[in-house]
Amino acid sequence: MKKSNTPSLHGKKSLVLKEYFLPFILLTSLFFFWGLAHNMTDTLLAAFKKIKSLTDFQTSWIQMAFYGAYFCLALPAAILIKKTTYKTGVILGLAMFITGALLFYPCSQTMVYGHFLAALYILAGGLSVLETTCNPYIILMGPEETATRRLNLAQSFNPIGSVTGVVLSKFFILSGLASYTAVQREQMSAAELNSIQSAELNAVMGPYVGVAIILLLILAAIIFTRMPKASDGDASLDLRATVRRLFANKKYIYGIVAQFFYVGAQISIWSFTIRYAMQELAVDEEAASSVYILSLALFIGARFLFTALMKYFRPARLLLFAAVMAAFSCAVAAGGHGYVGVAGLVTVSFFMSLMFPTIYGLTITGLGEDTKIAGSGHIMAILGGAIIAALQGIVSDRTGSINYSYAVPLICFFVVIAYCIYIGKLSRR
Repeated sequence: MKKSNTPSLHGKKSLVLKEYFLPFILLTSLFFFWGLAHNMTDTLLAAFKKIKSLTDFQTSWIQMAFYGAYFCLALPAAILIKKTTYKTGVILGLAMFITGALLFYPCSQTMVYGHFLAALYILAGGLSVLETTCNPYIILMGPEETATRRLNLAQSFNPIGSVTGVVLSKFFILSGLASYTAVQREQMSAAELNSIQSAELNAVMGPYVGVAIILLLILAAIIFTRMPKASDGDASLDLRATVRRLFANKKYIYGIVAQFFYVGAQISIWSFTIRYAMQELAVDEEAASSVYILSLALFIGARFLFTALMKYFRPARLLLFAAVMAAFSCAVAAGGHGYVGVAGLVTVSFFMSLMFPTIYGLTITGLGEDTKIAGSGHIMAILGGAIIAALQGIVSDRTGSINYSYAVPLICFFVVIAYCIYIGKLSRR
């Protein structure tokens, strides 16, 4: 391997090196914006269910398109940044994010569900490139000893974006939905239904186009800011050898499996939170979104709390505690009703808060030249969000109970618990 002429990004004491403070802030802002996009998308399930009178399984195609793009674009993104730079990946990801968001305008004119899915696929493809790029980029902006804590800090702004996304959805998307039921819509004339759906889809489009305009400014700032190359000095890539090494690394493989099921649990829980609250509290979509916002607020507070606790407790130990408590809370949501069930559902978010970045950090740290490709494995694992959410949608449709469907993410948390036990045994060897 060639020696790198670029300065090392690893300091001895600082959480982030001083010269990379501005790039760190710019990258952290992207964590905010993809959190916003994720949770605006979650509310689309409730929106399109009403607008197009879809089943829970049909609405889950939103998540299939969104997280399917994550799976398809992660590895190409990793290869791109291996052969070029992290900055190139950030610019490409942002450009795709902006393009997908802007496409919501023509989609609102055609009013075709499939067109919205295509726009979401492009948007999510950009997010896949961004996450593949930004997560390991943040890991490399300081000493290895604080890598997991540094990533947790950056990821702490992700749920702030998530809350913002739900608030935007509450006041600009869900509030714009007409109160007509599916039965009432079936009885309308084609012209009357078309007029109502047009107004509703314009409400869906607005926040996405607005976000795209803001992102154009951030893209310009990143283009003109001197960013660390964070290159290993060797653009060559033997993908087969890299993949072989990663597949031989049990700690890495088990981490990817745990990440797949964790993301599946998170997306499933949040995708159907509004539906659950509507059923158990007998409220409409806009009112039920307040329960979703509360869940995300707890998620934010817990992310900062757990990040602080990592100064005193090992990340793997905190992860085990959180996984056990998340499983318990999910069981309450699956078996409970009314305010008890809703309380269990909201509490799950508190304990999910540290899972993604902690599993990521525990798995990717110390992989050296394989880091960039290894990081793409975690982003590909986000496909779990599409598969598990679709499975939960099927269970909900078949059983006629949104409550029982929460047994699906409950099983996912048991997989995370098993991973924590494995990591604990590994650390004692």
